[in-house]
Amino acid sequence: MTGSENVRDAIVNTAVALGARTSWEAVRLYDIAAELNITLDEIHSHFREKEDLVDAWFDRADSIMLRETDSPGFLTLTPQQRIHCLVMIWLDALAIERKVTRQMILAKLEPGHIHIQIPAVMRISRTVQWIREAAQRDATFVRRALEESALTTIYLMTFFFWMQDESLGSNRTRQFLDRNLSLAMWLGHTVYGDKPPVAQTTIDQISLPSTEQIR
Repeated sequence: MTGSENVRDAIVNTAVALGARTSWEAVRLYDIAAELNITLDEIHSHFREKEDLVDAWFDRADSIMLRETDSPGFLTLTPQQRIHCLVMIWLDALAIERKVTRQMILAKLEPGHIHIQIPAVMRISRTVQWIREAAQRDATFVRRALEESALTTIYLMTFFFWMQDESLGSNRTRQFLDRNLSLAMWLGHTVYGDKPPVAQTTIDQISLPSTEQIR
């Protein structure tokens, strides 16, 4: 194992694998060090605390999601289709360890964990902002604030729905997200009088990344 990024990735992979074996709550940094035959100081050089591993796990999903913007045909999708595509790619990237991901989130919600809940809010905001950038949403001022609030709500609702979704390919989540995005877009067009855009491509026609890319 050589190179800073390789070590960092290995630490995250090992932490998630240990969480899948037992539980995320049971994962300890010294167990990760022993598994990789490295020192705690080496882990400390990449991560200040265990909670940073959660951020790194979600950062991977962000990166996979953002790479979708380079897919042929992505920009020919409607704004609603782009957002749907991006959110589902983000979730699909985490789906290989859905149980551990769920445990990571539930740990943040435990009473008395204010010190990790406030950064978690900022983490959510960061992903939502990247979704907006990737979907090329260009609203300003009040409309931007309203769009951000609506997207954050839909993103969180979809995330929590997905955590309990056992349908094949998260199909129920895809339908749930589509319904809520359709409602939000309809409200936006009604309030602002925009003409809904017409897609030149369907989501099925663009090349989506494999969830195995999370590894």
